[in-house]
Amino acid sequence: MEEIKKCPECGSAKFYYNKDKGEVTCRGCGLVLEAQMVDFGQEWRNFEDDSGGSSRGGGAPMTYTKHDQGLGTELGKLGDIYGISDKRDRDKFFRLRKWQHRISTAIERNLKLALSELKRVGSFLKLPKSVEEEAARIYTLAVQRGLVRGRSMESVVAGALYAACRRHDVPRTLDELSEASGIERKEIGRTYRFITRELQVKILPSDPSDYIPRFASALELSPKTQSRAVEILEQAHKVGLTSGRGPTGIAAAALYVSALIHGEKRTQREVADVARVTEVTIRNRYKELLDELKLDKEIEKSKKK
Repeated sequence: MEEIKKCPECGSAKFYYNKDKGEVTCRGCGLVLEAQMVDFGQEWRNFEDDSGGSSRGGGAPMTYTKHDQGLGTELGKLGDIYGISDKRDRDKFFRLRKWQHRISTAIERNLKLALSELKRVGSFLKLPKSVEEEAARIYTLAVQRGLVRGRSMESVVAGALYAACRRHDVPRTLDELSEASGIERKEIGRTYRFITRELQVKILPSDPSDYIPRFASALELSPKTQSRAVEILEQAHKVGLTSGRGPTGIAAAALYVSALIHGEKRTQREVADVARVTEVTIRNRYKELLDELKLDKEIEKSKKK
């Protein structure tokens, strides 16, 4: 492309390079000046061999959810032993697997256990793959820098998962992480703050509106109620009601107020159980919203209807 000074057809010096097709095209008349097909993607084609089998041209993508990032080779699984009939071959199979385990480093063994726990907790919380990948990356960095020493593996896994949820705007509370991992809420929070500080992971404050769809779905509230709850949170943010308060509590209170406005009555106990906060928190946030945003009139209108 550098050798072409101008188009031989129209004399234009403006060209367009199509990376997918490998073509250099004149912008003036559309003449294809050069065509060279270059594949910049991963090779995924299968090539049939003479024996009737197939060999894949490219391997699986790299992932942090595996202890070797998906680049290593595992010497079979224990279930493969049933396909080996000869005793000497079985002994050789066990011996090779044993030595593969022995030559692995302490970090690899730690990652192997921790990442299986991470997948279990992620599956329990129904987290997307992107969150699991981010959590595995954070945990791997923590292990490599020696941040796991003196702490339980499960607490660091839970802290990494909570950090990944916050980074990807996937609303999960510390109470949910505690229930899934079996680690106390305070310990998860302490570990989360430690690893994010040491690894310099930037975490933005939680947005209370992220919790509205989950809470509304659990309480079986209408889309109108959800939309009004988000509007209430936006108004509360403008007057500074959301700062210094737990996102789950203020979100649950906004949803409670919105449900009253639209005539979908839910008790404070029901809302508190879904949000995993106390009734006192719902009551306090509810009073603050009514006093600051003057929502009493809307609630009174709904009662008259």
